[in-house]
Amino acid sequence: MELRNIQRVYLAGIGGIGMSGLARYFRHLGCIVCGYDKTSTDLTVALQNEGICIIYDDRPDFIPMSFSTRDEGTLIIYTPAIPKDSKIMQFFKQKGFELFKRSQVLGLISKGMYTIAVAGTHGKTTTSCMIAHILKDSGRDCSAFLGGIAANYQSNVLYGDNDIMVVEADEYDRSFLTLYPNIAIITSMDADHLDIYGDHSHLTESFRMFASQIKDGGTLIYHKGLSPQHDGITYARDEDAGAMAKNVRIEEGDFHFDFQNATHLIKDIRMGIAGMHNIDNATAAIQAALLLDIDPQAIKKALGSFKGVKRRFEYIVKNEAHIYIDDYAHHPEELRAAISSVKKLYPDKKLTTVFQPHLFTRTRDFVDGFAEVLDMSDELLLLDIYPARELPIEGVDSNMILRRMKLANKRVCGKQEALDIIRDEQPGLLLTVGAGDIDQLVQPLKNILEHV
Repeated sequence: MELRNIQRVYLAGIGGIGMSGLARYFRHLGCIVCGYDKTSTDLTVALQNEGICIIYDDRPDFIPMSFSTRDEGTLIIYTPAIPKDSKIMQFFKQKGFELFKRSQVLGLISKGMYTIAVAGTHGKTTTSCMIAHILKDSGRDCSAFLGGIAANYQSNVLYGDNDIMVVEADEYDRSFLTLYPNIAIITSMDADHLDIYGDHSHLTESFRMFASQIKDGGTLIYHKGLSPQHDGITYARDEDAGAMAKNVRIEEGDFHFDFQNATHLIKDIRMGIAGMHNIDNATAAIQAALLLDIDPQAIKKALGSFKGVKRRFEYIVKNEAHIYIDDYAHHPEELRAAISSVKKLYPDKKLTTVFQPHLFTRTRDFVDGFAEVLDMSDELLLLDIYPARELPIEGVDSNMILRRMKLANKRVCGKQEALDIIRDEQPGLLLTVGAGDIDQLVQPLKNILEHV
């Protein structure tokens, strides 16, 4: 596959955050870009407004005629989330097209580029967005494929005029093994995606394989305590490591810290975003930027102007009466980071959490962890499990979590009931968390809290 020959691109599952980034990239190159997804979302509407044709029916007769004949100018990309019995997928197979996974195409694009790849079961989206912003803001520039909408750019793909590429390296389905980075970052290796890996040891082995694929002369940066079995630079907060965040503090609602490694001390860094976990992410991002010889003061300035990522500890309402934060957290450790950060910022406020579990398998595998972390809330509204690509599993539901919790003020409810409860209670501190369609509640909740 020679990317320079591509004139037409069809993406099956175009509405995914990674797939939509590829759609925008090829559209930017001047290709005809079309795609399919099962439902319309804000993201697919945005793509359509950018000139990309999207259908929402799994019917081959809706595929444009220009994609009906196999040739070297046509590229078909699919996401593993697309069912194997998809009629559109079957159509392309019957026509003899070679079908490429999103991760394979990312590997092809990054080939020949100076690649900074950020992997981890959590933290990778914010860290990769931070690095891309530092490169852009400092004038060094880069292209970037991100796993979220970077608030500074309102996009998940950035275009640069040099050969530096920042990419979020996804461990799902071992996708990141298509990448051979110059700088690799591993933020975390917690158990996750056990429907794919079976157990934690196989997941860990994949991260070790990813670390082994760093190009000669390249560098691994990884969170202290992980064991990628590859020489590299460790980073940590308030403990000894190759790169350290020290003197972490909250001043006037903002997070501040000092950065130190073997060669640099950067004092009084003010973060443009909140969250203790984001101090960790910033430490890894700073270390990567210093490897690229970016000026320390330019790094400090960029972190102060970094606005974060949509649905990553995102302030939706922030006024005297209400604080409402929305976060993508869907793993117990991500929830722990979000809830503990909220409570550190607002220790005197009662915290109401609305959580939507994501996947039956993840709920089953981590039910005790979810129960323990959600007990940190003062009130919990628990939505039904969002199934995504899965069929129900007998005995696995949201009540499974509820039964293991010690918190008294908790209940399972539907989305409309959750809205009604928030309207009645008017909580001073609200957190919505989850990776499913809980984002559909964000605007209604914002309206409720801002128009009392």
